[in-house]
Amino acid sequence: MPPPFATDHLSDEAICVATLLSALKWDNDRRLRIALQAERFVQHIRDHKGGLGEIETFLEHYPLGSPEGLALMTLAEALLRIPDAATADALIAEKLAAGTWKTGGTSGVMKLAGIGVNLARKTLGSFPDSAERSLIRPLIHKGAEEAIRRIGRQFVVGENIADALSAAKKLEHQGYRMSYDMLGEGARTAADANRYFERYAAAADIIGKAESLRQKSGVSVKLSALHPRYSWTQKDRCVPDIIDRLSQLCRMAAESNISLTVDAEEADRLEISWEIISAVARLPDLRGWNGFGLAIQAYDKRCFRLIDAIDDLAVEAGRKIQVRLVKGADWDTEIKRAQVAGLPDYPVFTRKANTDLSYLASARKLLALRERIYPMFGTHNAHTVAAVLDMAADTGGIGGFEFQRLYGMGGALYDMVMAGHQVPASVPVSIYAPIGSHEDLLPYLIRRMLENGANTSFVYHVLSAGHDAALKDPAKD
Repeated sequence: MPPPFATDHLSDEAICVATLLSALKWDNDRRLRIALQAERFVQHIRDHKGGLGEIETFLEHYPLGSPEGLALMTLAEALLRIPDAATADALIAEKLAAGTWKTGGTSGVMKLAGIGVNLARKTLGSFPDSAERSLIRPLIHKGAEEAIRRIGRQFVVGENIADALSAAKKLEHQGYRMSYDMLGEGARTAADANRYFERYAAAADIIGKAESLRQKSGVSVKLSALHPRYSWTQKDRCVPDIIDRLSQLCRMAAESNISLTVDAEEADRLEISWEIISAVARLPDLRGWNGFGLAIQAYDKRCFRLIDAIDDLAVEAGRKIQVRLVKGADWDTEIKRAQVAGLPDYPVFTRKANTDLSYLASARKLLALRERIYPMFGTHNAHTVAAVLDMAADTGGIGGFEFQRLYGMGGALYDMVMAGHQVPASVPVSIYAPIGSHEDLLPYLIRRMLENGANTSFVYHVLSAGHDAALKDPAKD
């Protein structure tokens, strides 16, 4: 029998929005308080640009709407998949001919990327179809790859868990807790699934034994990495296997006293994911361990009612469940999948303002359920942070929840939050920290660049636009 939230899968967007607005309890006084708090955040970020991360500085100089930003996105996505050197040369020459590549500034990645692409552009242009070009071609190709790799490294804390723990020490001393994510886009073969499982297990063991940690970190797990046939058409085959593997990982995490969060997947996998997650949450031998959780996506029309199901599960299982609320990073893919499948409607909201509204309404519901749910709010938006803090005050007070940010992003904003600077009280902050090689990084890098460099994102507006754009109120839009 499908869970109750399943009926919202392709529901009318206008009806969903009306439901969310009625649940939000948004009045003029709250709107004004949040706007003033968010403006203080934004002003602090703009006044302390030295506190911006490398990738935020990069997006400021090369927004995705610029020729340079589009060129780098194309190279990041395509360069490693091009089979021959001549085609790669042609792509590099074409894309790097666009725009002006800056080499100044204080950002290390800006200097290196700018110098690298300028050199590649000039050199390829100087030796068209010549013997000299053949000699230097491998160097230019390698240089372009290295420029993309250096950009991507700003999002990744290390290539393996040992490197990541070492690199994260400075952040932990600042008070951050880490949530490590093993990069990878899902298992294609049984061998892939075995390798991912072993990486997750090793990470749980190493993190649990890391005595230097001030507070225990956590791991994030993708169910699609645990089985090569993770889809509803293969449900009878994959669900028992994934339940078995996820339960093993949860027992390891519980023994190590760390948290484990199941990452969100594509919209058409939500119900099968829920079947797996709820089965593991009910396991009797995991009672007493409150580190188990899942990520939910506000752009999914089922998000708001999914929270009710999580609350019911917490009651039934006799445990507290952690819930990471994010807005969702694969909107373009979800829209395209729905169009290709010929669905009568979309499983996700089609307007950014409606996703933001869903996030706020879902955040309010999570805050009201803190007795059984531990909310973790993943956002880099100052208006959203201000709204969560304001709503927390009238649903139980400041406490019993945390914020989460991506590694390499949001440092200036969350340093204020953790320090209690210009906020009602200090709130814990975790960093979602990816781990993996360059090959695993590229798909993740593209999603993050699209998400944070798009002209609808808060990062884009806070760096390049006026206050009104950065402080947009989704309940009013």
